[in-house]
Amino acid sequence: MVCNKESICEKNMEKRTRCITFDLDDTLWAIAPVIHRAELKFYAWLDSYYPRITRAMSPQALIEHRHSFMRDKATLMHDLTHLRKLWMREVAKLGGYGEALVEPGFQIFWQARNEVALFDQVEQTLEALGKNYQIGAVSNGNADVNYIGIGHLFDFTVNSEEVGKTKPDKKIFQLAAVKAGVGIEQILHVGDDMEADVIGALNAGASAAWVTDNPARWDHKTQPDIIVSHISELVDLLT
Repeated sequence: MVCNKESICEKNMEKRTRCITFDLDDTLWAIAPVIHRAELKFYAWLDSYYPRITRAMSPQALIEHRHSFMRDKATLMHDLTHLRKLWMREVAKLGGYGEALVEPGFQIFWQARNEVALFDQVEQTLEALGKNYQIGAVSNGNADVNYIGIGHLFDFTVNSEEVGKTKPDKKIFQLAAVKAGVGIEQILHVGDDMEADVIGALNAGASAAWVTDNPARWDHKTQPDIIVSHISELVDLLT
């Protein structure tokens, strides 16, 4: 059953929920254009300082090389920073360069990766919900809410790197509960990914809100507690 403002299940959730955690990529902003732009900035930087690499590979070829490299290292996906740096070392070797490329190259990518365009009403929503609930960020990525400029809207953050596991693993949600100082059943996790966010949160014992513009895509027997097309809808549901 999906909650609405008048439903019994929503009223019960409102009484028990003390903390709301949010996924970041594709929940608070669209990630695909951000990563694409960051990849191009990294390529332009390589072209200026390490041209043997760009003479050998086009921007698309470099991206495909990264995809192939990372696809074989699924056990490292919890630490995307480390994984991307490993790939950059490989790229440096292919061009006949040393590891001096890695740290400045990663910073070029990472800064651009954090130049996000928030969806409408994100800041207002987090601020409104923060008056009644603890607010956390729970992500598999390496975005930095402080660098982005919205860190003041969160009470804590959890990412897969510090846990050593990615969502949907229970441990990442359990750490969120520890940081919030609440029981796992008092957390409502909000995210766009059916498996990583919704099923992961539910299996951990938390409640889950699915953010989607196509609810018909849901294909699990277990249902999310809330379905919204935009996180701003949570303000009316939960306050």
